[in-house]
Amino acid sequence: MAHSNSLLLFALYYSSLLLTAAQSTGSTQTGDLPPYSSGSLRGTEDLLGADGNPTNPADTAVVDNPQYVPGQTESASQGLYLDFNLVEQPQPIRGSRGGTDPGHRNSVYDQQNSDLFASPATDSGDVPNSKWPMGLSHNRLGIKNAGWARQQNTEVLPAATEMAGVDMRLEPHAYRELHWHTASEWSLILKGSVRVASMNEDGQTFVDDLQEGDVWFFPPGVPHSLQAGDEGTEFLLVFDQGDFSEDGTFLVSEMFLRNPKAVISKNFRSDESAFDNLPTDQLYIFPGTAFPSDISEQNVTGPAGALPKTAAYSFHWSQQQPLTVPGGSVKILDPQTFPIASGFSAALVTLEPGAMRELHWHLTSDEWDFYLQGNARLTAFSAPQSSRTFDFQGGDVGYVQVAESHYVENVGTDNVIFLEVLQAPRYADISVAQWLGLTPRQVVKDTLNVTDDFIDKLPKYEQFIVPGPENSTAMNFSSYAAPPGEQVGPGGLKRKIKREFVA
Repeated sequence: MAHSNSLLLFALYYSSLLLTAAQSTGSTQTGDLPPYSSGSLRGTEDLLGADGNPTNPADTAVVDNPQYVPGQTESASQGLYLDFNLVEQPQPIRGSRGGTDPGHRNSVYDQQNSDLFASPATDSGDVPNSKWPMGLSHNRLGIKNAGWARQQNTEVLPAATEMAGVDMRLEPHAYRELHWHTASEWSLILKGSVRVASMNEDGQTFVDDLQEGDVWFFPPGVPHSLQAGDEGTEFLLVFDQGDFSEDGTFLVSEMFLRNPKAVISKNFRSDESAFDNLPTDQLYIFPGTAFPSDISEQNVTGPAGALPKTAAYSFHWSQQQPLTVPGGSVKILDPQTFPIASGFSAALVTLEPGAMRELHWHLTSDEWDFYLQGNARLTAFSAPQSSRTFDFQGGDVGYVQVAESHYVENVGTDNVIFLEVLQAPRYADISVAQWLGLTPRQVVKDTLNVTDDFIDKLPKYEQFIVPGPENSTAMNFSSYAAPPGEQVGPGGLKRKIKREFVA
């Protein structure tokens, strides 16, 4: 017993010596430093505490000759757009607010997000992030160079609780494997062409050829396949579940792999050998052979026949002419013209340089946006007194929660094209200008303390888009007021707009 105690005491003493040696060398273990290293991992005690004499007084945080862009020295309350692409090292300054940035940073992000980097004074409080660049999403690559897919959901944009998006590319003749999912799928083709094929729960079949600008929709659980045409394709998918993931779809290859062969053989009344060459892993996106140009060769029907036209899973939106107004154009697709997509309403908007999708909000739905091209900005106002301004480029996803007022302004030199998607039975919004134009004059004056001239120019119809100059520092837009003659009467512009939107 005494011998054991002696050994224990010796072990404890030896361990303390090792620990002391390790601490003196700045290491927690002995012999764990590379033999070719120099210096130490930790400093010594004499570095603790105050030191009134910096060892390197040449280091400075002063930014000499900071670069400014047009509008940056104007009052921060004006909230002018600041084009930080004009300088190499933008500074977070607006008027008398902010200061220079001498530090280590990613200047490209600062240039692309000037309204976050140097926020307008009107921004206030906290608003959930409303932007996600698809370029920051993980890209899942298909096999044999057949394509790829990347997504946005609540994992990367937590505020987007009602909708998620996927950007998918298929090389010529490639497939998105036969699959189904628990969410509804609404898709806009961005490039190229696609042949879609499906069958509903009644055994009715559907096949169609779609091109850039066309839309398809599949309800939850309805199986379908997608195959690219001769030029390949890229398309956008929008789902009515904010936490939707492309990795969670039901794939036909996985279904065969995850059931006993005896069960598969019995189900299909086949010999087990029929399944000897099944894929050993999911296909997801994979190469294929060109489909026949005559679509009737793939129009397979059973006793239930084909899906009736009124319940078609596709809409040839590319052939719909938009409503054109000063500053751009708009066209709408909702269940009034695409009945099968019962919960999806969308608008495709083009804004000319300087133009703006007017201030508005949506009554019952969040808004999911995808920017196809151009440079834009948006301010989301959230009750009671919070707002934040975000900047967008082509490939970005935007998200605005229900009832939050917002606009979309083209701040670049090219057209902005973006898609708005709502979870609503029809596309609708409240135009701020129209609301004030149809509110009793006295109420508007007493509330906002504005002039009669301002009230006289308020429209009594929804403008959708308001034009403006390309000059980002302009502050007087009186010359862009809507002609008074367009604001009046039965059969006027408002009725014309409603008629053309559902044409």
